[in-house]
Amino acid sequence: MTDTADPGQQTDGDSRPQTDNDLRQQTDDSHRPDGGYVTDVAVATDDANWQRLRQVGTLAVTEYRLTVRSKWAYALTGLFAIFGLMLATFSGSAVGPDDMERVVASLTNLAVYLVPLAGLAVGYDAIVGRDEQGWLAVVFSLPVTRAQVVVGTFLGRAVVLAGSTIVGFGVVGFVLLRGYGASSWPSFLWFLGAAVGVGIVFLAIAVLVSTVAREKTHALGVVLLVWLWFVLIHDLISLGIVAATSLPDVALTGLVLANPASVFRVLVLTQLGTAAGSGLDAATATTGLSTGVLVVTLLAWVVVPLVLATLAVYRRRL
Repeated sequence: MTDTADPGQQTDGDSRPQTDNDLRQQTDDSHRPDGGYVTDVAVATDDANWQRLRQVGTLAVTEYRLTVRSKWAYALTGLFAIFGLMLATFSGSAVGPDDMERVVASLTNLAVYLVPLAGLAVGYDAIVGRDEQGWLAVVFSLPVTRAQVVVGTFLGRAVVLAGSTIVGFGVVGFVLLRGYGASSWPSFLWFLGAAVGVGIVFLAIAVLVSTVAREKTHALGVVLLVWLWFVLIHDLISLGIVAATSLPDVALTGLVLANPASVFRVLVLTQLGTAAGSGLDAATATTGLSTGVLVVTLLAWVVVPLVLATLAVYRRRL
């Protein structure tokens, strides 16, 4: 006696009876414009992007912990606090909003030397130093891209540098708050934000140098030259050009935007309602640089070196 199949059922390749509901589901899927796959691909893409962000975050947290363990954060915090307090103490005894602005202007002239140097010191061994320790080869062997390693390393060290800048100069800010009141506090907050920004700019430049350099001593020498150029030599050459020639406003603007240290100084001093300072800052006081242009320029000085570093890391041999 032979069995007969139910007309409402069909048998697939694994001999499992296929019901009418299965047939209707297949028919519905065959009529979907995406064939039942587009949604799955979109979900998979979102999951992959989220996974990449998580990997960058993990690398940033690891780099943050390693940098804090090396005592850089404490040293920079103490450096900013000590020099800032000394400057605030000897900046005058009169109390008033105008005096607060003069103190912030003095802090700006101090920070234009200290903060770029701190950013370069924090970042010069970000890649080449890890390479010499053998840690970089281990990370590159993991299922992460080299670009993720660069970005994660930069973010971890940026948090350390930003925290040290905020805490160190924040101590000075609370001392000034007690002496001058809260009416001039926004000017100090503006200085503090700009100081964090210019520090991150020079950190990005240091990461680029560290990615290209073959040895840590070479990276250290290059970042010192970078500091000399942007903090000292560029302004001296620019002042010589301004004094010797009658440059149009566009040329003066280009001289300022070509130096992130000058952008930081002009950005802060033009917000205080006081004179733009001396030297190249005074020469550019009438160029009409807006706050938005200055802020975007600082952001560009962060993004461009970081992009170049992510491209250069793929050419690096371990």
